Parts: sequence; C-alpha cells; structure tokens
Amino acid sequence: MKNTTLVIMAAGIGSRFGGGIKQLAPVGPNGEIIMDYSIHDALEAGFNKIIFIIRRDLEQDFKEIIGQRIEKVAEVAYAFQELGDLPEGFSVPEGRKKPWGTGQAVLTVKGMVHEPFLVINADDYYGKEAFRKIHEHMVSEMDEDADVYDMCMAGFILENTLSENGSVTRGVCQVGEDGYLKDVTETYDIQRKDGGLSASDGCGNPVSVEPDQHVSMNMWGFPPKFLDELERGFPSFLSGVKEGDLKAEYLLPSIVDGLIKSGKGRVKVLETRDRWFGVTYQEDKAAVVAAIRGLIEEGVYKEKLYE
Repeated sequence: MKNTTLVIMAAGIGSRFGGGIKQLAPVGPNGEIIMDYSIHDALEAGFNKIIFIIRRDLEQDFKEIIGQRIEKVAEVAYAFQELGDLPEGFSVPEGRKKPWGTGQAVLTVKGMVHEPFLVINADDYYGKEAFRKIHEHMVSEMDEDADVYDMCMAGFILENTLSENGSVTRGVCQVGEDGYLKDVTETYDIQRKDGGLSASDGCGNPVSVEPDQHVSMNMWGFPPKFLDELERGFPSFLSGVKEGDLKAEYLLPSIVDGLIKSGKGRVKVLETRDRWFGVTYQEDKAAVVAAIRGLIEEGVYKEKLYE
C-alpha cells in the first residue's frame, strides 16, 4: 500500500490549554476532542502517519493532551511553526505577533514528508467520506511525477458548513465540468437570511452564493513536491509584504489558486456530502457535542474511539 501522511495544522491553538481553547474543547463522551475524530477517520481510510504542526513552546502540553494518546495507535511526528522561522535575508517586522499563515505552517514539514499528504485544520470535523475519497485518489490517481502539481481537495456543500450562531467565511469554489477547480474566492459573512443565504466580499459589498455550491474547508491533498513550491514561493511572498503590514499571511488557498491560474497546477474536487462541524462560536460547542452523540448512536463511531 502506498504511504500517505496526515498533516494537522495545530500551531494556532493558543498560548495555554484548557476549556477556553476551542481546538481542545471536549466534544465526545470520554473527553475526545475534534482532532481525535479526524485522526480516527484518517487512519480508517488508510493514512499511516500523523504529523502535528504546533508551536515549540506548547510541545509538552500538546503531547500530554493528545499526542501521547495518538502515539499508541499511529506513527506520530511533530513540526514547529515559529514567527521567526524565515528564509535567509528576512527578519520579523517590529510589532508582528503571529506566524505567517497556513503556507508557512505546511512548509515546516519539508524534509519529513516524501509521499502524498493531506492537510487539515485541527479544529474542524470533516466526516469519514472526505478522508476516504482523498486517500483513494492519492493512492490510485494522483500523479506525483506530472509536469504540473497534481492536487486534490474535499469539496463540501456550502449549506453543510454553516453555523446556526453567526456568519462564516468560506472559500467558495468554481468547479469545471471535468471536476477540476477553476477558482477559489474567499467569501465573508455567509449566513442564512430570509429563507436564503447572504454573503459579502469582505468590503461590505453583497455577493451571491447558492446553498449547493462547493466550498473549501482547508482540506487539501498534495504531492510531496508541492513542498518545494512552498519553499520557492515564501521569499517572494515576504518580499511583497508592504511596510507596516503586520497581518499579511502566506495562505494555501492563494498559493493553490496562483498555481491553477498560471497553469502550473490542477486540483481535483472530491465532493463530500458529509456535514462539517466546528466551534466557530462558543455556542457551537453544544451543537457539536449533540452531533457527535448522534453519530455514535447511529453506529458511525464507537463510544470509545480507540478500543
């Protein structure tokens, strides 16, 4: 069986652990957090290595909270995202507090990954179907040696990714008839309104979205050589950051979109009808707990995940 790795972006979980950190809020009946269910589904789908991207100062606490538990059921490694981990010739602007986004996060696994890999967020529940479809695509269809970057993503249905407690931001996708991604547009303030959906472009201007549109939830499948592209592109990104901009981020959707537009990459959109769960708002936690309980009652998960 072809090796495949799951990379979990968890460097943004905060400076302390406990009930106030949404990625570590218990949602299962035995204290399981959302990451537990993602890892369980990935292992079941056939992924055989887990890499956690974390902050170095959180390493010991992170291992105690979840890492040591996962090490009992899978091969585990750690990568570290730090604000000051920059290419030669660059330095952290005065006043910058946060690392440089998801592109920098994934770049930290370069040298650790030599096989197709899947990237996910730590605090999103994706469902079994997406892991299964992406793994099948990686082992049977992804061409690691193609002249372009052969990538894939889980295409969630917009109405399955909404919160009942407020608006959300989503990467709304345009998908060609061939099933490949044409465009990703970051769309803001998406919420149910007057029997339909409302949204904006981030500048207050309304935009039209449909409930059945595909959206990206930062669940990307990449060939290992994509890490070379991240390494090449990071200095160019840093060179383009305007003086005084302390929030610019090197983001996976923008990087992927640029590869598509330049003809250097293609992304197969693998539709999933599973419902996404996440704790965007504090009020979302109760709904996630209820949803997990419902999945257990339906037999999707065991009461104790790793029995």
